[in-house]
Amino acid sequence: MLKPLRNEADYRTALAEAERLWDAPEGSPEADNLELLALLIEDYESKHYPIADPDPIDFLIHAIEARGMKTEDLKPYIGGKIDDVLNRVHPLSLEMIQNLTQGLHLPAEVLIRRYPLKDVA
Repeated sequence: MLKPLRNEADYRTALAEAERLWDAPEGSPEADNLELLALLIEDYESKHYPIADPDPIDFLIHAIEARGMKTEDLKPYIGGKIDDVLNRVHPLSLEMIQNLTQGLHLPAEVLIRRYPLKDVA
């Protein structure tokens, strides 16, 4: 029987039950229970184990590395300030964010977040 996950014990029990139901045939009552259980688990995790949004520069570096790109490949999107942006000396501008979003299909909601800049005074 499905019930709200109110504590860590309920959460652990739900995880174990989800694992047991993992290979349930699609359309079966067990698969339906798994789907509902997954929603309960996701809700519990979002409240008790929130994942912070990534740092924009760390995300950008990860994205280009994952795509096998080099930092120089960012020139059409960032212009000549690649090193300054990646070294946190110069912030991403709105135009840079738009270029990265449109050209590389990176999520603007991550790139627009504030991040610390280095003080180069």
